[in-house]
Amino acid sequence: MNKPIRKAVFPVAGLGTRFLPATKAMPKEMLTVVDRPVIQHVVDEARAAGIEHFVFVTGRNKGVIEDHFDNQFELERTLLERGKTRELEALLRDLPGPGQTSFTRQQGPLGLGHAVWCARDIVGDEPFALLLPDMLHHADTPCLSEMKDAYAAHGGNIIGVYEVPADQAHQYGIVDVENAGAKVSPIRAMVEKPAKGTAPSNLAISGRYILQPEIFALLEKQERGAGGEIQLTDAMITLAGTQPFFATRFDGNIYDCGSKIGFLAANVAYALSRDDLAPDFRVALNALLGR
Repeated sequence: MNKPIRKAVFPVAGLGTRFLPATKAMPKEMLTVVDRPVIQHVVDEARAAGIEHFVFVTGRNKGVIEDHFDNQFELERTLLERGKTRELEALLRDLPGPGQTSFTRQQGPLGLGHAVWCARDIVGDEPFALLLPDMLHHADTPCLSEMKDAYAAHGGNIIGVYEVPADQAHQYGIVDVENAGAKVSPIRAMVEKPAKGTAPSNLAISGRYILQPEIFALLEKQERGAGGEIQLTDAMITLAGTQPFFATRFDGNIYDCGSKIGFLAANVAYALSRDDLAPDFRVALNALLGR
């Protein structure tokens, strides 16, 4: 039997320089998509997939993320005294339970592979999920839930992928699969940002992973790659020599909230998906567009 996926790692140590000055004093992961921080949306996806323990790899000036996932007694008491029970219940519903969150420091901008390695002692000797908080996956069925189903069926390591325009494939981590039309397919090759015209496919890594714990030993010895950073893809390529990797295609919408356009598009999409906002928001959008 495959070991269950109980823990998820969230690398949140990035500086968010593309959103300055907004991120000068506030972590980029706390920027809101409608009325929820970006990191809350990603944690929601993990919780919906049955994740029990949430591991945040943080850096300096990220303490507000830890505070966000904790009780705030003054606010809760004020809401209770004012009879705002619906708001209070919503706050409490979003909180992980006692002991379900862990925070560790990366302490240096050494890349995604290094951030994952920093979580090694908390994750331990079990498979885990990895979710990049910049990438919001929007669909009725959470991406990680689909990946956990693939893991239950196939075991090994699972990578979430999605289609990108072929002429933009050089901007992404790309996988080559045995059956590009299948929902789940074995991976034949992986390459990080291939040179223009050399990508083996247009299936890009979406920022969602299920990885076996052997990745930690490889990351510990992994030499720096592109950008002078420890690249997770390089370690996965090595691991693929001894363990199977499968791609799970995500057919919903993905918004890169690390970019301004992606962040703005996510706000529009998430607002239009809410019954309490969509009708009035459409009116406001049409007025702005002169329709």
